[in-house]
Amino acid sequence: MHEALEPIFQRVLDRNPGETEFHQAVREVLESIGPAVDRHPEYADAKIVERICEPERQIIFRVPWEDDEGNIHINRGFRVEFNSALGPYKGGLRFHPSVLLGTVKFLGFEQVFKNALTGLPIGGAKGGSDFDPRGRSDREVMRFCQSFMLELYRHLGEHTDVPAGDMGVGARELGYLFGQYKRITNRYESGVLTGKGLLYGGAQVRREATGYGSAFFMEEMLRVRGDSLEGKDVVVSGSGNVAIYTIEKVHQLGGRVVACSDSTGFVHDPRGIDLDLLKDVKEVRRERISAYAEKIAGATFVSGRSIWEVPCQVALPSATQNELDVAGATALVRNGCIAVGEGANMPTTPDAVRVLQEAGVAFGPGKAANAGGVAASALEMQQNASRDSWTFEHSEARLREIMVNIHARCYETAEEYGAPGNYVTGANIAGYARVAEAMLGLGLI
Repeated sequence: MHEALEPIFQRVLDRNPGETEFHQAVREVLESIGPAVDRHPEYADAKIVERICEPERQIIFRVPWEDDEGNIHINRGFRVEFNSALGPYKGGLRFHPSVLLGTVKFLGFEQVFKNALTGLPIGGAKGGSDFDPRGRSDREVMRFCQSFMLELYRHLGEHTDVPAGDMGVGARELGYLFGQYKRITNRYESGVLTGKGLLYGGAQVRREATGYGSAFFMEEMLRVRGDSLEGKDVVVSGSGNVAIYTIEKVHQLGGRVVACSDSTGFVHDPRGIDLDLLKDVKEVRRERISAYAEKIAGATFVSGRSIWEVPCQVALPSATQNELDVAGATALVRNGCIAVGEGANMPTTPDAVRVLQEAGVAFGPGKAANAGGVAASALEMQQNASRDSWTFEHSEARLREIMVNIHARCYETAEEYGAPGNYVTGANIAGYARVAEAMLGLGLI
């Protein structure tokens, strides 16, 4: 880490005790941007790094709700509005028992750089709750969402803060949230939430965007190396929304996904994952991934081992943070993997990233590789603002264009700063410089 940044990082540690994921996210950025610090002393004079590391606003609130048996539950809600230099706050809501303030801060910090890389006028934020929608009835989820929005609505607006979905928050939850916002404010402000249903302001390709974008970014990573996804064996961790649509696009681009997973284990299907069956198991029947192996001859369900042991040329971790560790990275290298792209937020540990980079594996960090979701959200905002609706084909073409541009921005910045092929350096410096310039232009805010 650059010597000028070490005391800044120490201050982050001191001011945010116990928030290890946030510490990890900040360290990853600060370890990359040293060359930009040397080149732009005006950023240091304006205390840009210190200001970026401190959220503009942190909102914590209680969420009381009643289940179908009449029992009262109390959850905690969060919204961390991190940086609005480039535009209104933008970032998803996550409903999961693991959600803590440190989790939301790490995600919000990452979102600042991710959103900057898109080139679109959006700032960075993240939010959520420790509520678990799994196993809850639709009416229970509705009551929770209505209570959650009863507090959050006062902090939102299409020119202020525009949440989207994330883990545990899909079209159902967003519909309930938007309905409550509309009810409270007496305004049909479609642009206040993205990821909505198509009947009430949603956009084509939003559901598919993170997964599709991840595949598009990987396609570009391979293209500049004179290669492609055609004929490659690919491993995609997870089997949720991001993983499913990553698999779909990888197949369309000529690759073959041979393994995917959930929290119970993974399935290995050497002939290629049957996407229709996977969607039926996970999206329709909402069963464990083992149900896939029960219905496909030749597919194997494996529990208690790492999915990264499955031989592949391309790996796309798309489940959750820190899922790909040193042992997994070592197995990928040993089995001939040539490229890894993060479909989830920070799914690779810092030590695992070093293993991959030292072995010459192309590595695409999440703030670049999985920016497709927020890019499509920004496109939804455009359509809502103009009362327009684009076709699937047009929306997908715009998404692909944005992901190609993100790749180019990362790739060219890495070369400019003396780190050719290092997408971590390229992404962090490119995102940092864009936010820094905006902050300089806006004055001390």
